[in-house]
Amino acid sequence: MNNTAFGGTTLAARLVDALYTEAMLLADETRGYFDDAGAEEREALPPKLRVEFACEALKGTTRLMQVIGWLLMRKAVHAGELPVGAGTSENRRLGEAPPLDPAVIARLPQTARRLLASGDDLYQRVRRMDEGIDMPPPAVTASPALSLLHRLEQSL
Repeated sequence: MNNTAFGGTTLAARLVDALYTEAMLLADETRGYFDDAGAEEREALPPKLRVEFACEALKGTTRLMQVIGWLLMRKAVHAGELPVGAGTSENRRLGEAPPLDPAVIARLPQTARRLLASGDDLYQRVRRMDEGIDMPPPAVTASPALSLLHRLEQSL
C-alpha cells in the first residue's frame, strides 16, 4: 500500500477509524485493569514477578500509546489537516516497540496476558500498515478479457 493510495482512500480512512476505536477501547480497558483488578492481582505475585509485571505493563501501555499516536496522525492526513506525505517522515512513523517477554507473560494473570496480547496484536497490524506506506503501488495489469478484446479489434 503506497502513501498516495493509503492516504487518500475512503477505505483507508475507515480502516484507520476502526483501528483507532479499537485502540482507544483497548487502552481504556488496559488502564482500568492495571489501575484496579490488576493492582490487586499484582500484589498477590512474588516480588520479582511483581516487578516483571510492572515492566510488561509499561511496555504494553507504551505500545498502545504509539499506536494511538500513529492512528491520530493518519486521521489528520485523511481529514486534510496534514499533507498526504506527512506520514513518511521518520518522526511520524510508528517506531519500534520493545518486545514483550514471553517467559514473563506466561506467568502473569490471565487478564494481563489477554490485554498485553491484544495490544501486541494491534501494534503488529498497525506496524504492517506503517511499513506498507513505503511500498510502491502495485503494478496495474490489464484485464485478460480487455486484452483479448483489444487483440480481436486489432485482428479485424
